[in-house]
Amino acid sequence: MKFHAASALLLASVALHAQGTVSLPEVTVYSPRVANQTPAGTFAMPVSALRYEPRVDIQGRNLAEAQADVTIRGGIFENTGFQVGAVSLLDPQTGHYAAEIPIAPALLTAPAVRTGAALALGASNATVGAIGYGWRPVRTAGAAMVGAGEFGLRRAELYQGYATTAGGSGAPRFGADVAVAHSESDGVVRFGEHEFDRVNVRLQRAEATSQTDLFAGYQAKFFGWPNLYTPFNSNETERLQTVLVALNHRAELGSGQFFEAGAFHRRHKDDYAFNRFAPLGPVHPFQHTSWTQGAAASGRWEIGEWALNLRGEVQRDELRSTSLTFGRYRERTFTKLAMVPEKTWTDPAGVRTSLKAGLAHDDTNRDGGTFAPVVELAREFPRGELRRLHLSYAKTSQVPTYTALNSNPAAGLFRGNPNLGRQRSHALELGANGLFAGWTVEGALFWRRDDGLVDWTFRRGVTARAANPVDIDVAGLEFVARRSWAYVDLVVGYTGLAKDADYRGAAVDASFYALNYAKHRLTAAITARLGGGFELRMDNVARVQAANLLRTVGGRRAVASSLALAFRPKIWPGAEFAVQADNLWNEAFQDVPAVPAARRQLSATISHAW
Repeated sequence: MKFHAASALLLASVALHAQGTVSLPEVTVYSPRVANQTPAGTFAMPVSALRYEPRVDIQGRNLAEAQADVTIRGGIFENTGFQVGAVSLLDPQTGHYAAEIPIAPALLTAPAVRTGAALALGASNATVGAIGYGWRPVRTAGAAMVGAGEFGLRRAELYQGYATTAGGSGAPRFGADVAVAHSESDGVVRFGEHEFDRVNVRLQRAEATSQTDLFAGYQAKFFGWPNLYTPFNSNETERLQTVLVALNHRAELGSGQFFEAGAFHRRHKDDYAFNRFAPLGPVHPFQHTSWTQGAAASGRWEIGEWALNLRGEVQRDELRSTSLTFGRYRERTFTKLAMVPEKTWTDPAGVRTSLKAGLAHDDTNRDGGTFAPVVELAREFPRGELRRLHLSYAKTSQVPTYTALNSNPAAGLFRGNPNLGRQRSHALELGANGLFAGWTVEGALFWRRDDGLVDWTFRRGVTARAANPVDIDVAGLEFVARRSWAYVDLVVGYTGLAKDADYRGAAVDASFYALNYAKHRLTAAITARLGGGFELRMDNVARVQAANLLRTVGGRRAVASSLALAFRPKIWPGAEFAVQADNLWNEAFQDVPAVPAARRQLSATISHAW
């Protein structure tokens, strides 16, 4: 499936206004914590708004939108979950494809990063954190964008929504929207080309306090990159096709109470070539198709001073593969149940104290289940600079993906281990948020113990990577601060991490993932309204990375930036002309050790919203 430049993409036109508020047109908000809502090199995907997110670290290959490992608080790509509405979206083959979500960001709310007790009550099969999205209400509006840039880049996107007006006496409102997108490029490096397509359609029924969405989406991606997954100087390619059908219903019950339920079907095809020039035989060596179906329901109900938080989820997956044929099984069913009562007290000064204490239970038909405690003590203050303080402990667990379980343990590029067991994580967190000297600030101190985390490791003299369990202690600090002035908006973030790893006696010389982390990571998103219809948007991330012998270029210290200059002419309301550069400083830092960095990408776009 291919769309030409006449079909066009929705550009996230950011309208920031004075008096300390951030106002973004409803169909174009992707995330208020970053300045550039779209990349320079392709159309926006859900992962795009995470590239400079203060609490998320993206480890990309080629474009982040081509292949991106999403990590939170020093975890790895398979520790991070994704939740859209009520359901968790997982990839049973490998967490490398967890971010393959074929939904235009215009249909979704801004991403929320969930850790601690919120994670335990949210996404399934994730142990460190999760990215949560909701379904945005449909409104009668549309937008189109066409763009071009260096290296033969051509991209386009179109969005159109229509909603009926609300009737009297609580009559429901009906809506529908569609989104299509196309992008292609010769690539910023030789053999780094891409061609992406996406098409979405959604139906919606909404009332004053509830919303039901039925969605269908398809996304096809082809891209190449040298050393895409292996450090053996090979030009590799990947062809991905993802289909998602989802149904979701959410009802707001007042005073923080809600009910949400959903179901989905996902099919993901992966055709990977280690050597793009190798002649194809009757069986391509790395072809995989996975299917996942699931349903989930969650809610919060108040009974006097008590509340009950509940969540239940069931999923079934299946894999067919030309190479992942070892191990013990290729289909699995897993469940998650969580029940966490909550008690709240309010003192005469209006300070609210709440205590959550309960259990979650994870199980599969292939592994033993486990109970996991969830505890959170929080205080909320109606006045003063400090608004909320909390202390939480949560245990989470997950099971390995099929690439780790079913790869040949004795040969090939990827060495699996059929005996890998359930991974468990214990997280302790002390967090706070408030308003200080005009800044909105949130921060946390955390400690986490990961037992049996599945890492991919390297050993000198072995032309392969191997799946090995590792026990890791992680200590960290993170904070995010935001402030708006009349002409400038600023978001800054910092995360500091320290790790202590034990590979249980396995012969390991280097780690591709678990020990590939930033000891210090600082982000800054700046939006400046220059007057005359001009706006400057800049995202920045500076890091000091842990040492890794697999990292061959770029060193341990790096600064990456994305800069855009946009112009909105008064004589053409809704129009925007923009030029943008990603990797502004042409930084050579390797996000994933041994994987070459993408070069600077320049592009220009014309968009119109109506």
